[in-house]
Amino acid sequence: MKAISILLLLVISATFPLTVPAQEAATPYEWPQDTLVRANLEKWRDQKFGMIIHWGLYAVPGIVESWSICNEEWITRDTTKTYEEYKRWYFGLNKDFNPVNFNPEQWAHAAKDAGMKYLVFTTKHHDGFCMFDTKETDFKITNGPFGGNPRANVAKYVFEAFRKEGFLVGAYFSKPDWHSENYWWPVNATADRNNNYDIRQYPWRWAKFKQFVYNQVSELTHDYGKLDILWLDGGWVRPAETINDEVRSWGHLTPWSQDIDMPKIATMARNAQPGLLIVDRTVHGPYENYRTPEQNIPSSKLDIPWESCITLGSDWGYVPKQNFKTAPVVIHKLVEIVAKGGSMLLGVGPKPDGTLPEEVISRLEEIGAWMKTNGEAIYSTRTMDHYSEQNIFFTQSRLTGQCYAIVCLKENELTPDVLEWSVNLPAKSSDVKCLLTGKKIKWTEKDGKIILTVPEEVRKTKNSYALVFSFKPIKG
Repeated sequence: MKAISILLLLVISATFPLTVPAQEAATPYEWPQDTLVRANLEKWRDQKFGMIIHWGLYAVPGIVESWSICNEEWITRDTTKTYEEYKRWYFGLNKDFNPVNFNPEQWAHAAKDAGMKYLVFTTKHHDGFCMFDTKETDFKITNGPFGGNPRANVAKYVFEAFRKEGFLVGAYFSKPDWHSENYWWPVNATADRNNNYDIRQYPWRWAKFKQFVYNQVSELTHDYGKLDILWLDGGWVRPAETINDEVRSWGHLTPWSQDIDMPKIATMARNAQPGLLIVDRTVHGPYENYRTPEQNIPSSKLDIPWESCITLGSDWGYVPKQNFKTAPVVIHKLVEIVAKGGSMLLGVGPKPDGTLPEEVISRLEEIGAWMKTNGEAIYSTRTMDHYSEQNIFFTQSRLTGQCYAIVCLKENELTPDVLEWSVNLPAKSSDVKCLLTGKKIKWTEKDGKIILTVPEEVRKTKNSYALVFSFKPIKG
């Protein structure tokens, strides 16, 4: 069957909920009690820039990840097929997924060139197709045309490639599984993203699903080398005590709790991976070690661990002819996120053959050129009380105390002759250095403002996107 073109113009992302800003969450953040987890959390907070890779069956026809098989009101599909026919077609894509050019080294190299420091790889999305050689199901990359390839156990080689480049490594894992008969029971129709039977009436079936999830997480945390992050998606799968008015307002919740026993899973995973960061997305509490606003940036700074998950293109996975954000747009978002205390997790999707699209590689190269010059204003920084003034953002090194003013410039905007700001003034004895040239900049203080004279060589430099100035802050 030829690939079906699906227009999901209301593009819903890989995760749930979509746009709940972290600062609006009613439940307070819970700092980890485990000292090793706490130490690893601070190490993660120093990285600032990561890559999330969505890759699965959905890459074959180039459609939105998983969601087209979910039966909810916002989803549109090919109208020439019944829902059951469509589901059979989608699940049957496992017979066509043969990424003969699978090249995780290319991915890792591109990510490193971009200045990224950590990875989150989709080992299983909501559709249940596993990108690792699980023993729990045959619905996996190693059971198909790619199964005879020596690198068929994809997750293993992705993790290895990124570890070799010095990355922290994370495994994305979907708690719901729409292919499992113990989540979507074939006896019943598929209503929506939730499990389609009443757990209270069939506790034995839910117990089987809980064991299935436990076993798969055990495989990932025991058999795939060192993991730094277990990144769990599908926030509608949660215990009853975490459901409050804030959560109910998101909708799409069952009348029963879909509790998978996170304490048991976390204990097992951390016994295998001491200090493992666990991100049970949107389920605030001890197993959400950092928060993950999606496709948006909080309106103000946050002094808790968080990351904004943002796509490079318009989709999380590979979709042909999608529009990619320009390098300045990504850099400006990264600067704002870091100045507000977060990290940026940038989403890309490899093609069905296993390589990254050329547009992705070229964008990452552009971003990386800026990061090579200005990365010290991003990595290992923390927030300042005054984190921004107009188009200028401020960060401070956790290690040295050095301050940075990052001036975001519009694309093709001429750099002004003079720059000024009135917060975070340099100490009177401080040199102000432009990271672009490595040279000192003339500055004065007048009427409570710093006034910088921008040299001609800086003004004439093209594609700077954001100018960074370093200085020693006033003590106090």
